[in-house]
Amino acid sequence: MTTIVFFEKPGCAGNARQRAALEAAGHTLQRRNLLTEPWTRTTLLAFLSALPVADWFNRAAPRITRGEVQPEALSADDALLLLLADPLLIRRPLMQRSDNLSCWVGFDTRAVDDWVGLGTNPASAAALEGCASAAAHCATPPHPAIT
Repeated sequence: MTTIVFFEKPGCAGNARQRAALEAAGHTLQRRNLLTEPWTRTTLLAFLSALPVADWFNRAAPRITRGEVQPEALSADDALLLLLADPLLIRRPLMQRSDNLSCWVGFDTRAVDDWVGLGTNPASAAALEGCASAAAHCATPPHPAIT
């Protein structure tokens, strides 16, 4: 199967379920801490540039749920500055295939299954996208892989 660099928030139950689904399908994960990764404009845009700016954000992040950050109102430059300053705002997981370097944001189950394969019985999309405690805030539509 595929080796995937998996950027996650340590201790996140949603990321743990996502990792389990990928590993059950035979993928090897190189886990990285999303919050301490030395992100730059270029490295972060490699994941985000093909998506609408509002889809760059973790809808369960406290600053968003409190209304301090409103992703739909941000330009790409302003959003990127916020994400670099506060990685907790970045939608997760971020994933990158080692075989073709394509990048992925979030975990829409059907789309991830198309991207790398999740086996014969992948979990429902609602079970794996976003945070367990705030799934209604995290779900976003699928997107094409970024290459």
